Amino acid sequence: MIGRISGTLLEKNPPQLLVDCHGVGYEVDVSMSTFYNLPAGGEKVTLFTHMVVREDAQLLYGFGTQEERAAFRQLLKISGVGARIALAILSGLSVPDLAQAVTLQETGRLTKIPGIGKKTAERLLLELKGKFGADLGAVAGGTHTDTNADILNALLALGYSDKEALQALKQVPDGTGVSDGIKLALKALAKG
Repeated sequence: MIGRISGTLLEKNPPQLLVDCHGVGYEVDVSMSTFYNLPAGGEKVTLFTHMVVREDAQLLYGFGTQEERAAFRQLLKISGVGARIALAILSGLSVPDLAQAVTLQETGRLTKIPGIGKKTAERLLLELKGKFGADLGAVAGGTHTDTNADILNALLALGYSDKEALQALKQVPDGTGVSDGIKLALKALAKG
């Protein structure tokens, strides 16, 4: 298994790259978020990779960060999601955006990605919940802690919309415990 590749970036033809490693040119498919952060052709590049071996092909997928590769691997574990769909998801959403969509169970964000329908989006969110989300994501521009995730999930379980829950969460000071945070958020919602 090829886990990382370092070499000279020879060609950039989205979504594929050609990376020269000591005279061997590797074709690597990358997400668009990785593609946009690549150096110019002829410069050194390092990518974290995931290799897929099929009966008819051996494919190499590259990522700018280990987090993006971990998200790709998590997506591959879902039934019906292949490497192309996983790459499309990571091209349409950054890892923090995907984590936020999972935390808030936002199917609308996933259905905007070509190739993802409503049923697929719902299945993705269901299977990723708890495995990928609040611990990796950022909500409302700040880091989303486990406490904030618990408060947010409690508000969502009480029937508040994503928008209302996020707005109320902004009213909760950092470092507040879960039960106090829920009380403060409910007070904020009652005033609104």
